[in-house]
Amino acid sequence: MKPSEALRIAIEAILKNKVRSFLTMLGIIIGVAAVIIMIAISAGTEATISDQITSLGSNLVFVQSTMMRGGPGQAASSGLVYDDAAAIQDGVDGVKSVVVEQQSSENVKVGDTLLEDVDILGTTIGFPSVRDMELAEGRYFTEQENQDKKKVAILGSTVATELFGTQSPIGQYITVGNTKLAVIGVFKEKGTVGNTDFDSRVYLPIKVVFQKFTFNPFARFMGDSIRMIYVEVDPQADQAQVITQVQLLLAKRHDVTMDSLDFTLTTQQDIISTQESTTSAFRSLLAWVAGVSLIVGGIGIMNIMLVSVTERTREIGIRQSVGATPADIQMQFLTEALVLSIVGGLLGMLVGVGGAYLFGALSDMRTVIQPASILLAFGSAAVVGAFFGYYPASRAAQLDPIEALRYE
Repeated sequence: MKPSEALRIAIEAILKNKVRSFLTMLGIIIGVAAVIIMIAISAGTEATISDQITSLGSNLVFVQSTMMRGGPGQAASSGLVYDDAAAIQDGVDGVKSVVVEQQSSENVKVGDTLLEDVDILGTTIGFPSVRDMELAEGRYFTEQENQDKKKVAILGSTVATELFGTQSPIGQYITVGNTKLAVIGVFKEKGTVGNTDFDSRVYLPIKVVFQKFTFNPFARFMGDSIRMIYVEVDPQADQAQVITQVQLLLAKRHDVTMDSLDFTLTTQQDIISTQESTTSAFRSLLAWVAGVSLIVGGIGIMNIMLVSVTERTREIGIRQSVGATPADIQMQFLTEALVLSIVGGLLGMLVGVGGAYLFGALSDMRTVIQPASILLAFGSAAVVGAFFGYYPASRAAQLDPIEALRYE
């Protein structure tokens, strides 16, 4: 029997029982669609995390305090302090910029307008470069203004609109807590990255924040404690060498050995790689769970094909009596199973791609459709059809022609 003839007979048999055929394909459709959607959700989550990390800036090294205690004969470490950042900027080759951040929350007032619990971020002059933020108007504060603790502020775009409406805030004054500050700049809209709304913040020189909003009476002796230092590495520099220099410098400043550092250094790629390994395992789990639907669909195909063999026993006997070989009978029923699985796979691809787009549009979760997942799902559907269709086809081929003709 020619493959084209087997295909024609298979299509005719499927069309005779349209509802039953569709219900048989439904398991395959759901399985293929589930694989595509699940992998798209996982890939979207991975892409979102990667974007959030890279949006912090480029070529960053994160130096984070671990607040370790000293061992026997070793002084206890108080963790990172503000002066460590200046030491890295001045003492490490290949560093483009160093940023320190200190956060607080205060009420902000202009005239009769009051904003409660606004994020106040004290930072340094390298902040716009590291965080990739641009000014819409005005200017950023200088290092001298930071050192002199000048009471100046730069507003996020949302805060500027809420406080001043359509008026220019430049040259106006705001009251943060009990401190009056002059507005010297407004950032362009950046939006929300991760859980941080950059447009709803007020940005101040970090030394003003240390003095007015996070005052520490021990800072005079121990330095102003900070949680993290952001080091922007020059693209032309060797990042590994820069990291080693930072470790040596801070170990010497903190009087600790390289084996007992009271800080950790992490690169953006380290964080992205960790997240990718986590989401990759999660994606594999989702794919396997969705793949169960394909197996269930394959079992449905085998079940229906066995029923079909029983119903068409007399037809099989007639075909054998006019010259059809067992191989022809096997090809006929195997082709029918393959058509069911392939058509179901094609419909599942359409449902999966459409469902992934719809899920991304209607929910807060991002979806990224992976072409490989479409090929994987469709290929799996075809394999499932061939695998679960083989037994019914073999059973049909083994029927005795005489018994088949006698079957009622």
